[in-house]
Amino acid sequence: MRTTITLDADVHRLLQQIAHKRKRPFKQVLNEVVRGSLGGTGMAKPFTQPVYSLGRSRIDLTKALSLSADLEDQEILAKTRRT
Repeated sequence: MRTTITLDADVHRLLQQIAHKRKRPFKQVLNEVVRGSLGGTGMAKPFTQPVYSLGRSRIDLTKALSLSADLEDQEILAKTRRT
């Protein structure tokens, strides 16, 4: 089907660059880009995060939690003394 469209200069330039790189006609590249943007390529691939084993923890967190609780208690006492 033949139709007339108006492209912005930057879009036209990008399409020409793609056509030149792929060694394909401008018309074919334009059809591929439009078809792809209309959902012809299917669903996007879901994101996956690589996971790595870091081994066992070498820090005893029970002491860290106890220290954190003591610091929090000290801060609460300091605040109550200021008021």
